[in-house]
Amino acid sequence: MTKIRAVCFGEILYDVFPDEERIGGAPLNVAARLSSLGVNTRMISRVGTDKKGEQIITFLEEQGVDTTNVLRDPQYPTGVVNVRLSKSGSATYEIAYPAAWDKIQVKRENQQAVEEADIFIFGSLVCRDEVSRNSLFELLPTAKYKVLDFNLRPPHYTRELLCYLINKADFIKFNDDELFEIAEILGSPYHSLEQNLRFIAERSAAKTICVTKGRHGAVLLKDEKLYYNSGFKIKVEDTVGAGDSFLASLLAKLFEGEAVQVALDYACAVGALVAGEKGANPKLEPNKVKEFIYAPGFEMKYKS
Repeated sequence: MTKIRAVCFGEILYDVFPDEERIGGAPLNVAARLSSLGVNTRMISRVGTDKKGEQIITFLEEQGVDTTNVLRDPQYPTGVVNVRLSKSGSATYEIAYPAAWDKIQVKRENQQAVEEADIFIFGSLVCRDEVSRNSLFELLPTAKYKVLDFNLRPPHYTRELLCYLINKADFIKFNDDELFEIAEILGSPYHSLEQNLRFIAERSAAKTICVTKGRHGAVLLKDEKLYYNSGFKIKVEDTVGAGDSFLASLLAKLFEGEAVQVALDYACAVGALVAGEKGANPKLEPNKVKEFIYAPGFEMKYKS
């Protein structure tokens, strides 16, 4: 079977915690997880000509991600985000500006990479600067399948930007807070998650929309049908990167032709396991994921 090809566009940076620094950025985390799942993955971004930038490129290469389209910027530093974790493990972010990833420029190599990819994954945060925003807008028409991963960080978005992005995407991923916020911005009169999910669907080009609900799992609307996973019990270490691994796993399984419910269950399990470990990109063995989903004797007792 031909390998699935994906391109991730956007921020790559260092998450700075009170006690340590970790490589991160939602598109980078998605790229690393996709590569671990056997997807041929490229990254389009920018780092500074500094030690952090070199370390990020080395990390991506170690994960099997193609860094040909990660350029070095002599003027702007590698991105940094100051992260604070609550007692429950939830994160808040302070994002340094400007950073190298704000200045991603379109090159012919970038356009070719997007044209060749089966999946083009991008977020909303990269649009905070005009340079990277215009580059994204230039690349979108060349993409076969566009995946929008919302990452709402005030004040880096407007109603106009949100409307533009949801009308360009084939697949949209929100967390539940983002869904309610965006639906309200767009004038939704509804209060339930499902009603707001369909409200967004009616106003977007996307045939597939996914809403993550933290420890309560996720809801997926695909071709007008709803699929549910109610979550997995895990002791949370930190939530950084869990949603990114969820998205990568869901996309990989769907593009492999897996049944929608099976793909959703797998993605929720991966997201939970990542939340249960320190860091955004822990290694997960496929057998570990399967064992987490299915307790011993599950198939014997529950198979219909």
